[in-house]
Amino acid sequence: MYQTYIFENGLRLIHYRVPTKAAYCGLIINVGSRDEREEESGIAHFIEHVIFKGTEKRKAYHVLSRLEDVGGELNAYTTKEDTCVYATFMAKDYERTLELFADIVFHSVFPEKEIEKEKDVVLDEIDSYKDSPGELIFDDFEEQVYEGCRIGRNILGNEAAVKSISREMILNFVERNYSPDRMVISSVGDIPFEKLVRLVEKYFACYARRGEPLVRVKPEIYVPRFVEVNKDTHQCHCIVGNVAYDNKEDKRLPLSLLMNLLGGSGMNTRLNLNIRERYGLAYNIEASYTPYSDTGICMIYFGCDRENADWCLDLCKREMRALYEEKLGPVQMKRAKTQMIGQLTISSENYENLMLSIGKSFLIYDKVDSLEDVYAQIGEITPEVLVQVAEEIFDERKLSVLIYK
Repeated sequence: MYQTYIFENGLRLIHYRVPTKAAYCGLIINVGSRDEREEESGIAHFIEHVIFKGTEKRKAYHVLSRLEDVGGELNAYTTKEDTCVYATFMAKDYERTLELFADIVFHSVFPEKEIEKEKDVVLDEIDSYKDSPGELIFDDFEEQVYEGCRIGRNILGNEAAVKSISREMILNFVERNYSPDRMVISSVGDIPFEKLVRLVEKYFACYARRGEPLVRVKPEIYVPRFVEVNKDTHQCHCIVGNVAYDNKEDKRLPLSLLMNLLGGSGMNTRLNLNIRERYGLAYNIEASYTPYSDTGICMIYFGCDRENADWCLDLCKREMRALYEEKLGPVQMKRAKTQMIGQLTISSENYENLMLSIGKSFLIYDKVDSLEDVYAQIGEITPEVLVQVAEEIFDERKLSVLIYK
């Protein structure tokens, strides 16, 4: 059973108690790369790097050693709409972890020397990314779909933008966006909820709301595009996809079911069975759906030999078309739902994934559906709804394509 609490400064806490010696905790902030100003491209991700480089009372070494000295791990990530600092540690070290979170989120000093040093690290990360076309193409596709919109920009930023980041810019971004009312602390571990509330109160209640209200500009009208880019790669990489539902749309779960059926994590997906197993055309083929606060995007990716690119793309479109030309039968529906329920159940047994998942859900919806509720929602999906969703999202006239050749 999830337990929640909202503090006077707007900070939210969600906890799931499990009888384990290890614990998992994260501080999720409702700010990401799409919330950067034009001159700040890449700064949200850059802060994720330098936030560990020293606080008012700790040097970088002591920040990193605070949990590692007791066997814990400290990490962070940035997406287009949120930033997260999270840790894995022994359950007895909750207080040590929460104190450290508060220190680095509210008291980081961002030393000039460390900023300049970290610029080289991030620039190397950007160069490394460019050498991985199978990863780069996802960001390039989003930039193509959301052309001219902040949400389409690469999370890492670009070389010129990273080089221009200053300490003053970092402090300004943090002051505007790192406010308690835009934060959720998510916890999975063996600690009584009342004790956890007292610890969070001790280390976070003193910070007042600050900054400015979060305002996001919805992407403009989507125009499908077909783009080919010549790259010196051994393989041809391709993505085909469309804009999709935002994270408040009721049809996001049926779309998730369709994408899982097409190219989810299982080896028995329609795309894998057809393109890889039947024809041997691609080693890797996958489908994904990412909902955002005011839009969403679904993508099918594959890598293949250049001479097979058109064939693979045609097979992908054929599988997408089949989902709205013919309803799934009772056996197919049951199999698809059972598979998705099983995957969700297994994923929930990974407590770090669970901690991040419930934290993000609480951040977006102010609630978390139990697994039983989600199972019930999946059970209510009908073949007719899947056809309707497939017609809206997989219509070939609405699809964009990006190919690296």
